[in-house]
Amino acid sequence: MTVTYDIATTVGQVRLKTGDTTITDPVFTDEEITYFLTENGNSINLASAAALESWAASYGANADSEKVGDYNYSQTIVNKMLALAQRLRDMETGVIGGVIAVGWAEMDLVSYGEAED
Repeated sequence: MTVTYDIATTVGQVRLKTGDTTITDPVFTDEEITYFLTENGNSINLASAAALESWAASYGANADSEKVGDYNYSQTIVNKMLALAQRLRDMETGVIGGVIAVGWAEMDLVSYGEAED
């Protein structure tokens, strides 16, 4: 199993977007990231989202919160990972917060206000 981190490659770009950049203790192998890329049409954003969802799933067996005496702990990492995965999916599809983003290139600003003949 290979682990590399070179942001000039798609594998490295997925690592960067997911935060899996510590090669001495990686979450995913290059082969696993390549699988996410293949399954998502080589889209870096969608592969990163899939990787984050997979990583978040690994926390599923952990308790969301813990209280021992005066000590309280709440785990929010799963929610943060899933929120980032959704933002990456939104960036890919152009849907932001459930609203389709309209690009400026789609607007005709040149002929605005011109009288029709």
